[in-house]
Amino acid sequence: MKEIICIVCPSGCPLNVYKGENNNWIVKGNKCPKGKDFAINEMTNPTRTICTTVKTSIKDFPRVPVRTDGEIPKKYIFPLMKLINDIEINEPLKMGTVVLKDIFNTGINVITTANIDNTLGDDKNE
Repeated sequence: MKEIICIVCPSGCPLNVYKGENNNWIVKGNKCPKGKDFAINEMTNPTRTICTTVKTSIKDFPRVPVRTDGEIPKKYIFPLMKLINDIEINEPLKMGTVVLKDIFNTGINVITTANIDNTLGDDKNE
């Protein structure tokens, strides 16, 4: 049996998950059906949305926030972070711009979550 906390909704139900007869997953403690689905997914193919930053060469924006546009299997988190750490953005980008496409053939992209604009500092001394 494994004990986990459901993160699907604010209730944060403590769940007990184990395999029953015929390898069926048994979930106890969930207050809604989403908890059961979460627990089974967590045991069979845990996934996460990744939020981090990417470095830029733009003076007023040394880093830009990015995230995956969906959930990726946990086994890809550290390989993804290695890829992200090797990126440097050298031009202004709009929020939602794809900076890594179809990571690890998952269909999930890494996108910017803010606009970066190199003209912000141009009027500071006026």
